[in-house]
Amino acid sequence: MSVYSITEFGAVPGGAEPATRAIAAAIEAADAAGGGTVFVPAGTYLTGAILLRSNIELRLDPGAVLSFSTDPADYPVVTSRWEGVLREVHASCVYGHGLKNVSITGSGTLDGNGQPWWDKMRSRPEELTHPRPKLISLDRCTRVTIRDVTLINSPSWTVNPILCDNVTIDNVSIYNPADSPNTDGIDPESCQNVRISGCHIDVGDDCIAIKAGTEDTAQRVPCENITITNCTMIHGHGGVVLGSEMSGDIRNVVISNCIFKHTDRGIRLKSRRGRGGTVEDIRVSGIVMEEVICPFILNLYYFCGPRGKDKYVWDKRPYPVTLETPTFRRIHFSNITARNVHAAAGFVYGLAERYISELTFADIDISMAENPVPGRPAMMSGIKDMKARGFYLGNVRDIRFDRVTVGGHEGPAFYVENGEDVEWQQCRSKDTKVPEQLVKQVSVVPQEEDLSEEEV
Repeated sequence: MSVYSITEFGAVPGGAEPATRAIAAAIEAADAAGGGTVFVPAGTYLTGAILLRSNIELRLDPGAVLSFSTDPADYPVVTSRWEGVLREVHASCVYGHGLKNVSITGSGTLDGNGQPWWDKMRSRPEELTHPRPKLISLDRCTRVTIRDVTLINSPSWTVNPILCDNVTIDNVSIYNPADSPNTDGIDPESCQNVRISGCHIDVGDDCIAIKAGTEDTAQRVPCENITITNCTMIHGHGGVVLGSEMSGDIRNVVISNCIFKHTDRGIRLKSRRGRGGTVEDIRVSGIVMEEVICPFILNLYYFCGPRGKDKYVWDKRPYPVTLETPTFRRIHFSNITARNVHAAAGFVYGLAERYISELTFADIDISMAENPVPGRPAMMSGIKDMKARGFYLGNVRDIRFDRVTVGGHEGPAFYVENGEDVEWQQCRSKDTKVPEQLVKQVSVVPQEEDLSEEEV
């Protein structure tokens, strides 16, 4: 295999002169030869955007650091998706479009130097003429491998394959500050055949988020055949999240053998009217969670994002079922432990016109924190902060709870509002703070709502 060291093309470690041109020259030389390895030796190299080509492996030596520029001029404008919608954006720190057989490997580090980008996002968003770069984004690529690298301080999402097929992300470490805005870890978007394994993710937003575009995405392509295994997730808004961009469908997802610690939420599915699309055939097993607000959230009234405050989104009365009506179904959880939970054991809330259906929980053990901090399990109108609640279900059908234990909760272990065909087998309540029946079921007729902007 041909190896092209960036130092042979003029890159100097520790130098003030950017290595952008040297890296591009090494990639061009490898491309001219039909492919090869572009090698980054130990040392720190300042660079702008790196544009990959087919049959190229970008390999970082242990001790090698690619330190990315904070100057927007170093990131050309390209057309790609941003939060599910095709638009003009800054190219990612490492970017490729329409490539085959491309890899980013080695034990080195990619440092996105995100602080100036985060500061602008927080206090001077008008200075962002285009959305912030991602650290790695590959668009419409086939056979993608990202392995062994450490990724830190991403300006926005860290790894975002879009419309890619056959993606392997293995043994990758991702570190973004817990307060950094929108710095998701790994976000496969409208991709097929994705394998994420052995990763450690500690970020300021969702650790892993599976997406498939919004209602404003012209090309509806599913995200499907996804496996996530043997990962550790720290901080972040969610361990593994599906949606809210799911208009192209999300299906065939297996999540197994992972640990979530101090993530706001555990497994979270979210969408709303207007999005359309179906999330189905999801299997989650062998998860241990600690110090989460809520381990399980399935919410079809999620109101964040454009038009999220429209009455059509938050109104609890039934609407006609159309192509804009999203669906959650055939979702199964098993062999999961959650300790020191704060708000609720689980929150599941379907639409009044389309219930969440075919949902199972088996061999689940949940215990509340000794001194739980009130929190809001789901972003939807009418739901206030909760503390040490059990499962809260609304608008559900064909639900099974089998050997589920909820400990240290207040009120019923299972509260069901407008439930059809809900069953419990060998479930129990343990160390209840306020004794009450195990299950409470109620029927609620939605009334006309008149919520202010603040209440929504």
